This record gives sequence, structure tokens and C-alpha cells, in this order.
Amino acid sequence: MEHNDVLGWVRMYEAAWRTPGTDRLAGVFTEDASYLVSPWEQPVQGLDAIGELWDAERTSPDEAFTMSSEVVAVDGDVAVVRAEVEYGATGDRWRNLWILRFGTDGRCSSFEEWPFAPDQPDGHD
Repeated sequence: MEHNDVLGWVRMYEAAWRTPGTDRLAGVFTEDASYLVSPWEQPVQGLDAIGELWDAERTSPDEAFTMSSEVVAVDGDVAVVRAEVEYGATGDRWRNLWILRFGTDGRCSSFEEWPFAPDQPDGHD
């Protein structure tokens, strides 16, 4: 994977999130992909499970939000992306680090998310 390949993948991911249904997931993730929503959770496994997760997590595919992203690093088939999302209806903001592993066809085979919210405790006393 190259920097521009990862940017293209992020655009496909966002487009899939904004599209009703989960049909576009097959173009974004491999059939047996793992998807980890937090370093403290167990990953969901496979396209069907990822689709169920997306349906449960999204308010709706037409919810108002803005997303910006930056590719932090690419090393072979692994990439790190910093993504920032702000939801229009609630004003909720998230900064995420994504650790992505890609298959030979450019689809993601492993998605690991490290989400951070502004009011989230940082672990410092």
C-alpha cells in the first residue's frame, strides 16, 4: 500500500458509512475482516458481523457529520490514519487513530480503532 492508496480507501470507507445499507462494505473490507472498535473490546469478525455493527452504531447513513483524515504512516500492508469526526446534530467530536492492515486487493483485512473524545479522561490524575 502507498499513501494515496490509503487515502482512497478512507474515502471509500466514508462513502460506505454515508450510504444506506451495508452493500458497499464488500468493497472496503475483506470477507473475513476483523473490526475492533476500541482497544478494550473484542473484534467482530467477517462482513456480516461488520454490517450488523455498522447498522447498530449509525444513527442513520444520512446523519450530518464532517470528517477529516490524515495518513500518519504506511509500512507495507499496514497503515495508521488519524481521523476526526464531528456530528452536526449532537456536536459530539471524536479523534481516532486507525490501525489498518490490507489484503493484496487493497481491501482492509484488519481495522483497529482507538477513539478519543474531548471529555474523555486522559488517565492523568
